[in-house]
Amino acid sequence: MISVTELRNGTKVEMDGGLWECLDYSHLKMGRGGAKVVTKFRNMETGSIVDRTFNSGEKLQDIFVEGKTMQYLYPDGDDYVFMDMETFDQIHLGKTIVGDAAKFMKENTEVEVAMYGDKALSLTLPNQVILKIVQTDPGVRGDTVSGGTKPATLETGAVVQVPLFVEQDTNVKVDTRTGMYLSRA
Repeated sequence: MISVTELRNGTKVEMDGGLWECLDYSHLKMGRGGAKVVTKFRNMETGSIVDRTFNSGEKLQDIFVEGKTMQYLYPDGDDYVFMDMETFDQIHLGKTIVGDAAKFMKENTEVEVAMYGDKALSLTLPNQVILKIVQTDPGVRGDTVSGGTKPATLETGAVVQVPLFVEQDTNVKVDTRTGMYLSRA
């Protein structure tokens, strides 16, 4: 158990039958009344955000979330199949857990999956991935009015803005957090 006064950003707890992550907290001392803790939590299963106020003496059940390195194997309908790198067990993760990370995942990409017991909560990609450009328009010499970038479709289907000199069939480094082009690889 953890006291609500010990909450910090990123603390994961179990309350109201769900798994929650603390996004924000503040201690509030009223004039005559007792201290209160005002928090903002995100449900780790559904993504919903709620504001909660606790009295300073209340306790919550803290949880341990384990990070496992897994390898992305292939898509399977609406699911994605991953393999645990230690036990070689395969698990299926839905679109709600994978989210926007699917735009930058190709086969054999290693990812970090946050697990609580046997339940997958979230997925984290490496900060940078190298992907191949499968379609982009040729750059026109002297065309810098538009800021010097053009759209390029990557092998995973994601579209990123690249400089005019980058050509089709070029491998590029992409930041998975922002979806921006970093450099040629």
